[in-house]
Amino acid sequence: MRQRTLQGRQRLLAALALAAAPLPLAAQTVSTYGTPGLIEIPTAEMFEDGALVFTAGGFDGTLRSTMTFQMLPWVHGSFRYGAIKGLSSVHNRLYDRNFDIHFRLRRESRSGPAIVLGLRDFGGTGVNAAEYITATKTFRDRLKLTGGIGWGRMAGRGSFSNPLGLLSDRFKTREASGAGGISETGQLDFGNWFRGDAALFGGASWAWNDRLTLLAEYSPDLYTQETSRAGFEVNSPFNFGAQYRFKNGAQLTASYMYGSTLGVSYSYFIDPRQSVAPGGQGAAPPPLLPVDQAALASWNLPDAPAAAARRRQVLARQLQQEGLRLVYLESERDSLRIGVENGRYGQAAQAIGRTARVLANTQPAGVQAFDIALMANGVPLSAVRIARNDLYELEHDPDGAWRSFARAEVSDSISLVKGGFTSGAYPHFSYRFGPYLQASFFDPDKPFRYEAGAQLGLDYTLSPGLTLSAGLRQPAAGNLDDSQRQSNSVIQRVRSDWGLYAQQSDLRIEHLTGEYIWRPGENLYARATLGYLETMYGGLSGELLWFPANSRLALGAELNYVRQRDFDVLFGFQDYSTLTGHLSAYYDLPGEYHAQIDAGRYLAGDYGATVTLDREFANGFKVGAFFTLTSVGFSDFGEGSFDKGIRLEIPISWLTGRPSRDRLAQVIRPVLRDGGARLNVRNRLYGVTREARAQQLVRGWGRFMR
Repeated sequence: MRQRTLQGRQRLLAALALAAAPLPLAAQTVSTYGTPGLIEIPTAEMFEDGALVFTAGGFDGTLRSTMTFQMLPWVHGSFRYGAIKGLSSVHNRLYDRNFDIHFRLRRESRSGPAIVLGLRDFGGTGVNAAEYITATKTFRDRLKLTGGIGWGRMAGRGSFSNPLGLLSDRFKTREASGAGGISETGQLDFGNWFRGDAALFGGASWAWNDRLTLLAEYSPDLYTQETSRAGFEVNSPFNFGAQYRFKNGAQLTASYMYGSTLGVSYSYFIDPRQSVAPGGQGAAPPPLLPVDQAALASWNLPDAPAAAARRRQVLARQLQQEGLRLVYLESERDSLRIGVENGRYGQAAQAIGRTARVLANTQPAGVQAFDIALMANGVPLSAVRIARNDLYELEHDPDGAWRSFARAEVSDSISLVKGGFTSGAYPHFSYRFGPYLQASFFDPDKPFRYEAGAQLGLDYTLSPGLTLSAGLRQPAAGNLDDSQRQSNSVIQRVRSDWGLYAQQSDLRIEHLTGEYIWRPGENLYARATLGYLETMYGGLSGELLWFPANSRLALGAELNYVRQRDFDVLFGFQDYSTLTGHLSAYYDLPGEYHAQIDAGRYLAGDYGATVTLDREFANGFKVGAFFTLTSVGFSDFGEGSFDKGIRLEIPISWLTGRPSRDRLAQVIRPVLRDGGARLNVRNRLYGVTREARAQQLVRGWGRFMR
């Protein structure tokens, strides 16, 4: 039941950098801030909907790395991590984290420019904080002119009184960035937006050809702090550059900036919808055999001895060749009920399609319908009824994928599973062994830390729903345990002592649990887990989920009584114990979006809610963001003010083109603190059942015929 998510954070970044195929976009330029722009100033352009853009660059002591996601056709968001030489009194560099958001107010037309409104560094230290409104117009497909007005950092040279002061005097003044100190970083400083003096900026780009674009701009940024504290020179407001676009869409930009320094940046585009490797790298699906040929198979002949047993053996063997495990089989008149566990395919529809083809090739001609239930550790999830004739009729239909889905019936599977578990299905043992790579980011002493080693996972399912599970890790190399930073939390330390777990442990028992999952009733799922639940906590965890097969809405509740584990991650516990739990609502929004709200009690005893919004593409590639607000005040929370972050989930099949249920996962959060901390076994039931829901089937049904 455990979601097989690879833990290597750095592996994710390396895979993206080395393997991912960039997205071929219409010619446009990316600024040093990693957003659509010239060199430093923003333009009013947008990336392709769904695009992920990674940008890295630097100049004269300033380094920036940015991930930008085009969330909607008219809005994109960015997370940036930068290092600025000389701005920290403690370290040689100031390591800065900030978020941007950029809204399109008007699409470019033949008669008018595109117009956008943007917020830069609206949730960080404020070092780069700025707001702007900018317009861009294209002439003859090669020349693009941009002009706009900026506030904050973009209101330096040539600044003037804020025109918004005509609306209210409060727009005339602006507090200095970081005036509240480190305790107020991360807060949304609404009161400072579009306030203070303003300044104009502008520039142009000229596409010399399909590869080379020339850039020129006027930037009002005076780099005041860098000039006074790090010796950066701003001798001119004019920047000039050249951007070269590679065949794969990546961009390399070289520039001469502020009359004093050279800069360089590189941008890499990824289309989550387009797999790196061509699809279909795995084995082809079994071809459909004519019905009379299947009927004449030796195991289907009426006078064949033990035909039913022989047919079951053949069915199990052919399913196994397709990466599916037969656990349930029962006949009823002219239909067949079957339960399979999917061990290979990231898309539920693909697993169902392969099962249906195997059934058509092995079952007697009198079987006219297949009820296929996807199961996990013997627990039925959702089911699909497929008419045998539809498989043959629609096999070569140009619109067969949609027609087959329209004719199929998706339902709850609990009524299908009544006791026909196959002999030998349980008990069942499985294991996983391989390397792991765990990373930690944004420690000011060392922004990147890692740990590599070997891990072993063991699962023993005694009977349907009852599983004993263990996970072991043996670190072999890394510097994760070198951190000397001590937690300064003023609330209960429930996560911020992560460094001590790395320092004081060697061979670790990551989890050691007994778990029972069952179906209390139609559309209901339940879980009870006892043992060492995760790296830092052990105890008892329970979860209940209501999730109708054809519903966009799911509701869940979880309750946990846990005790904090010893830092050696073996069998001992510390003194701290707590009761934690949440009520959850999940909703599949139209399109590719999924929203989740969890409200309840967190590990430190604080109460609040977590809001999550994900965009999940049809192939399982997921990009999302979350934030948590609890009864812990911003000042007590510490640096960052409240928990927030971005998460990526990339199917291995997206990288390799081969079927796989494994995935790479990365959570990017500015800082790991104790407020809003949750147990890592949360939402387990929802994560498993959603893989087999109707919405997942709709998105993946195109693979049904493969």
